[in-house]
Formats: sequence, C-alpha cells, structure tokens
Amino acid sequence: MPKSIASFLCARFQQRHPLAQRMCSAESVAHFEIITQAEFMDPSHLRELVELEDSYWWHVAKRQLVMQLLQKHCPPPGRLVEGGIGSGRNLVEFNKLGFDVTGFDLMPESVEHVRQRGIEDVRVHDLGQPWPVDRQSLRAVVLLDVLEHVEDPAHVLRHAWEALEPGGAVIATVPAHPWLYSRWDEQLGHFRRYTPSEFRKHANEAGFRVSWMNFWNSFTMPAAVAVRGWEKLFPKRTQPDFPKVSAFTNRALLTAAAAERWCLTKVGIPTGLSLAGVFQK
Repeated sequence: MPKSIASFLCARFQQRHPLAQRMCSAESVAHFEIITQAEFMDPSHLRELVELEDSYWWHVAKRQLVMQLLQKHCPPPGRLVEGGIGSGRNLVEFNKLGFDVTGFDLMPESVEHVRQRGIEDVRVHDLGQPWPVDRQSLRAVVLLDVLEHVEDPAHVLRHAWEALEPGGAVIATVPAHPWLYSRWDEQLGHFRRYTPSEFRKHANEAGFRVSWMNFWNSFTMPAAVAVRGWEKLFPKRTQPDFPKVSAFTNRALLTAAAAERWCLTKVGIPTGLSLAGVFQK
C-alpha cells in the first residue's frame, strides 16, 4: 500500500480514536500500513470478490464497456497491463481478446489466485513506483477505479505514459461528482470523487491526450443519490459493500447497462455515478 494511503487511513483512524495519536506518528505509518494490508487481504474478501467480478452486474457491465473501448481505441495484438487485478477475471477476458496480459496488485493473495487462473505474468507491485516493464512496450493500460485511491494520480499516469508505445492508451474509470463524496468513499480509502475537468487535468499533466471521456452508470444514480443522502443524515454503514440483488434484477441492470453503452457510442450521456476515459499517448 502506498505510504500516502497508509498516512490517510492513519489520519482517519486518529480522528475516530484520539488516544491513538501516538500510534500514527511518522515512524508508525509503516506498521499501520502492514496492519491495514492484512485487513484488506482477508481470504473471505477475496472469495467474495471472485464471485462479484464473475457475475455481479456492476463488474460485468464495466468490463464490457472497457473491452468495447479497447477494441475501438487500442485493439490487440500487444501487451496490456492492468493495475489492481482483483480476482483476475478482467485479465482473463482481455487475454481472450488477443492481448498478452500483465497485472500488478498490492495483495499477494490476489496475485496467487490470478496465477491459479492461468495468468502467469502477475506480480505484487505499487503503481506509484517505477513499473517493471520496458519503456514503450505496452499497447494498453487499464486502471479501473484505481486513481481515486492514490494521492498523486498524475504520478501514476506518468508511469503508464512511459511504458506505453506511441499511440497506446490508458482506459480508466473513476467515481464521479465530488458532491456525492460520503462515508462510503472514506471507507473505501478514496481521496476524491472526480469532475470531468479534474479527470482531464490529471491525464494532461501526465502527457496524455484525452481522446474520449464520458459518464457511466447513469441508470442507478437516482437511487444512489437517495441512499447517500439518507446515510449522511443517519449514518449506520460500518463497511462498504455492494447491495445484493436478485438474479432477475442483476439481468435487468445488465440490460440497462447495454442500452447505456449504445448511447455512449452515439450521443453520450449527461451524468452518471462514474467517469470513463481513454487517454492516448
């Protein structure tokens, strides 16, 4: 876990537990980082993530959108790196598209699980550090809901820029609308929710040209706004989670996402819970 994130979580812990101020000294951030990583690596969380990434509508719909963007803006063949590999389902699908795939993650458990799925070129690596790939060797980089977790997104994107071949691209998604920032975001370790201008600014600072950007996940926004507003008034959530849905609802949401993808290719949509962007080198 990057030191900046460890420091951020330490500050949150300190706010809730004033007597723990001494625990969050500069010298103890590294220790807190290890403890926090251990909590994030609970095997039960990984098992849940495997199930979610395989079938839950949000993960499936986002993957389908990214695959559509890859085929349009930086189609295979070539080498693709995903930062934050989770259960590895994305890498499996990107490999089927024709990419040679590589994955980086902070969780050793994720890396080991993805290797068991047949993807060998995955490793534990902090995206804020120089990437262990040759310069200009990548066709594509995929960063799905990653940039909001780092203090300096442009720094991470600069590593991607250095690794991409001319004409290569980053496909990235981030949560949208700072006014929606809530306890949910705090619990997930988000530094921010994005406006389109801030998303574009971080890409430009890293040297990229934004060739496409749009909102995504508009159809659940009314419900999410209502839930976030309620939780601000009556905070009860103790940890972030995805709301469970029936198989019928899951299929219905996937259908809505497919209709939205059609709109994205034709006219765009005015708002949504997330932003998706293609940053071209």
